[in-house]
Amino acid sequence: MSQQNVVICRKLADDLFRTLGRFSYDKLFVLMDENTERFCFPILKEFSCLKEAVPISIGAGDVHKNLSVLSEVWMQLSGKKATRHSLLINLGGGMVTDLGGFAAATFKRGIKCINIPTTLLAMVDAAVGGKTGINFNGLKNEIGAFAPACSVLIDCGFLKSLDHSNFLSGYAEMLKHGLISDEPHWARLIRFDMENIDYNALQELVQESISVKEKIVEIDPFENGLRKALNLGHTMGHAFESFALAQNRPVLHGYAVAWGMVCELYFSYVKVGFPKDKLYQTVQFVKENYGKLHFACNDYDRLYELMKHDKKNLTSETINFTLLGGVGDIRINQTASRKEINEMLDFYCDVMG
Repeated sequence: MSQQNVVICRKLADDLFRTLGRFSYDKLFVLMDENTERFCFPILKEFSCLKEAVPISIGAGDVHKNLSVLSEVWMQLSGKKATRHSLLINLGGGMVTDLGGFAAATFKRGIKCINIPTTLLAMVDAAVGGKTGINFNGLKNEIGAFAPACSVLIDCGFLKSLDHSNFLSGYAEMLKHGLISDEPHWARLIRFDMENIDYNALQELVQESISVKEKIVEIDPFENGLRKALNLGHTMGHAFESFALAQNRPVLHGYAVAWGMVCELYFSYVKVGFPKDKLYQTVQFVKENYGKLHFACNDYDRLYELMKHDKKNLTSETINFTLLGGVGDIRINQTASRKEINEMLDFYCDVMG
């Protein structure tokens, strides 16, 4: 898998101009959702390098990350005369970069794309690392491909207009990166003032978070080993996300991951000795900032069935987790019995109130 070029922007117009100058293309397209079309594209379309760009707009939100919308993007690319030598810019959050990346990877067997993430979640997670895809059959990211964007342009200026819920959603992935890296990084994230955001300090944390992911992806691009560290909180988190979506009360991805980390850090404590004090510090941070997903004991069976569909599982009947023996002490390919998973869910319900 080719190496991504990640640019921490000082001036987006200049950085985008330089980035586009690295490629030859016959036509330029910009994929966005309704939100980025309204709030972000009016700024970008004034850039001289985007004067001839063809816009493609789709609905906002994860409910649109599906085969029907993907087909619509293919149809628009085809109808607007995109060729194998065209270039697609994905301007938006994780849904846009995931779906747009997959559309680019599959249209005419692959065209180049550039990601310009506009949410914190996309900056530190979805837009970096090369995973693309769509939801399918009620399951998160069930269809997709490893297909890194040629370049990723990170402009933290977009975050000043980001609502607090979406800020928190991205921050959960940053907290995960802290947990899998080292204690000083984790401690800075736990102490960060979430109510009075220092955007200069945030940009440093974003850059550090991206660096954690890049180093892991460079070692293991196709998730055969170390890259599974990035799945901390996701086995349970994806089940929570799919469960909520099926009940027509969708939750933001980062919230589901935060709740998933509560479960999987408890499991880490029980199975591989994750420190109890750091477990409860992290639980308290999640509880204060993310609230709780409500479910009952009779929902455990459904959550378990959803976990069985997780792509990280080694077999259809074995649930696979990434756990931590301590901050930065990564233990991949950990499994659990049904009884242990029920106990983990009991802990979540008890500790989250």
